[in-house]
Amino acid sequence: MTTHDPAHPRQLVDHVTAGPGGAMTDEVGVITGDLTLATRLRPDGRAHLAVQYTGAEEWYTLTGSPVPLPPGGLAALHTQILDRVRRGGAAEAPH
Repeated sequence: MTTHDPAHPRQLVDHVTAGPGGAMTDEVGVITGDLTLATRLRPDGRAHLAVQYTGAEEWYTLTGSPVPLPPGGLAALHTQILDRVRRGGAAEAPH
């Protein structure tokens, strides 16, 4: 499930199953299982990456967030982070 306004994407949200070792968060360390990833454009032009257990209310910052947008923009970053979380290994934001 990807939700966004194609003309002005400010946030992309998808469900993803974390690979072995899950995703590393600032608040609670590694989380695993069925997660939701939100990639949000901040007013300063960087992106904030957050994950939650799918269906939960609490969001956690993916370690290393916020990050600058790559040349492909928000969609490219979101896809890159989805791939990292699927691979697991305490996935973090790109440095």
